[in-house]
Amino acid sequence: MARRESTVQRVEPVRGQVRLQGEPVAAYPEVPPEALRGEVRRITVVGEDVLHRRCRDVAEDEFGTPALARLVDDMFATMRVAEGAGLAANQIGVDLRLFVWDCFDDDGVRHVGHIFDPVLDELPAGARRLVEDEEGCLSVPGPRAALARPDRAVVRGRDLDGRPLVVEGRGYFARCLQHEADHLDGGLYIDRLAARERRAVLRRMEERKAEVFAGRAVRAEELAALRRTSA
Repeated sequence: MARRESTVQRVEPVRGQVRLQGEPVAAYPEVPPEALRGEVRRITVVGEDVLHRRCRDVAEDEFGTPALARLVDDMFATMRVAEGAGLAANQIGVDLRLFVWDCFDDDGVRHVGHIFDPVLDELPAGARRLVEDEEGCLSVPGPRAALARPDRAVVRGRDLDGRPLVVEGRGYFARCLQHEADHLDGGLYIDRLAARERRAVLRRMEERKAEVFAGRAVRAEELAALRRTSA
């Protein structure tokens, strides 16, 4: 999912308030260490088959492996240069139920983490309310559209080592969790729009995608330079 634009950011980040893998931590680097370790990958675009089918579950013998850890690092690096709040594995062409996030909620708290085989809780009607907000997607480069989603989300899955993980989000972070979970089931946010609005978003994407791709290339060079100075 694309980061919220500064023009619609409702709150300033709260200094020192970070939740890593759903748990509060005293501090966390502005550039995640995963992004510094990872390699930037190409982001898939709407219309590519891997984005439009359910991703496979993670096999038991994959948890705790260097290959899986490298994948998480690569996703953080890719999300960073694309200015994303979240990124699903199929958005870099990998058929796997995994997504990562680096997202501020409406209270300015930063949430960072990854989750494998995520499942969204079905929340009772009394525990949620629908909120309409602008939403964008890294696989639909450029445009955004207003979409109503519940303002609370709880997702259950596993971490890199296969340990159980529960993450709760509210506001924009709840939107991020739902957006990424949709990806792993083969859905994009534009699939939730009326047909006419969906067509309009795709037209705007064609007009803006070259500019978006150019910006990502510049930020990829900046991340590579930062990686060299941090080595």
